[in-house]
Amino acid sequence: MSLNPRLVKESFAVVEPVADKAAAYFYGRLFAESPHLRGMFPPAMNVQRDRLFSALTRIVWSLDSPGSLSSFLGQLGRDHRKYGVIAEHYTAVGNALLATVRRFAAEIWTAEIEAAWVAAYTVAADLMIESAESDSGVSPAWWLAEVIDHELRTPDIAVITLRPGQHLPYLPGQYVNVQTARWPRVWRVFSIANAPREDNTIRLHVRAVPGGWVSTALVEHTRIGDTLMLGPAVGSMVPADSGRDILCVAGGTGLAPLKAVVEHVIASGRRPGIHLLCGARHSRELYDLPDLIRMESSFPWLRVLPVVSDEPGYDGLRGRVPEVMERFHSWTDHDVYVCGPAAMVNETVRRLQRGGVPLADIRRDVVHGEP
Repeated sequence: MSLNPRLVKESFAVVEPVADKAAAYFYGRLFAESPHLRGMFPPAMNVQRDRLFSALTRIVWSLDSPGSLSSFLGQLGRDHRKYGVIAEHYTAVGNALLATVRRFAAEIWTAEIEAAWVAAYTVAADLMIESAESDSGVSPAWWLAEVIDHELRTPDIAVITLRPGQHLPYLPGQYVNVQTARWPRVWRVFSIANAPREDNTIRLHVRAVPGGWVSTALVEHTRIGDTLMLGPAVGSMVPADSGRDILCVAGGTGLAPLKAVVEHVIASGRRPGIHLLCGARHSRELYDLPDLIRMESSFPWLRVLPVVSDEPGYDGLRGRVPEVMERFHSWTDHDVYVCGPAAMVNETVRRLQRGGVPLADIRRDVVHGEP
């Protein structure tokens, strides 16, 4: 079977407008045909459905970019080990996926399109299975980590330090899936807020989201001495190490991975100029400012720029971060890292591109946690 990305993309474009219905149908079909798989998923499926379609979208639109697709699927395959996924499960998932696309793209469905989907899924599943199997010999499916510090910085933001029982490999800018004992089988992702350390500890910046199961448990109910489960580190917003000057634009707890990137650059011994813009609605939400100021004082090439949008009396930079960013010199010839709420990230990237920064020089991510 040979890949036909065009047919897969054209048929998927018919399904995308009804993504919610399609995802619900997929899981209904999967659990009806393989009821033993239901226990691998969380009680509430809304976040799971969103993640399914997000991953599927990325896979479909990367079919004609083999390098990018292979990297993403390899990471996905390794990450799925923490759920207990094994090779046989991919057959059930593939059958449910094919039935779903066939149903929601019925008006254009042909035998040729079905063959294209079978070929694409076979390639994707084989890559994920191969990655998971190769990883199983060298890395655990998950890590147990002890909470060794829990600092409530604001009523809804905690900075949590963890010590995994085994070495957890990761790169600056990556994130981990976290599960608490309070909510078994419910995993949420949080960015690691530090570069790798000799003592293997990691730090998370967590904002409790209204209705968020894991984030609220981490902020309000987690104590020193508790144990969390962590999945493998994932994410592609890692330092370029090009030697060029750097711009970091953070919104809220989007600061976490950018702080890790800055720490990495400082530890590398290089001395690029670094501008770090930290946005918040109110000054009291600049939860990590004292630590950032200490970093700035020890590394003269770092300039920390707090930005507050909704506090007229604030004695500092005021406005929305994407707008304030444009008040400075051109950011062309910089490596740029952006993380925060999706709308803020998209607006920042749009303005950077308008200002002449190539998309290839921009690494971006959205705040993880819960919707």
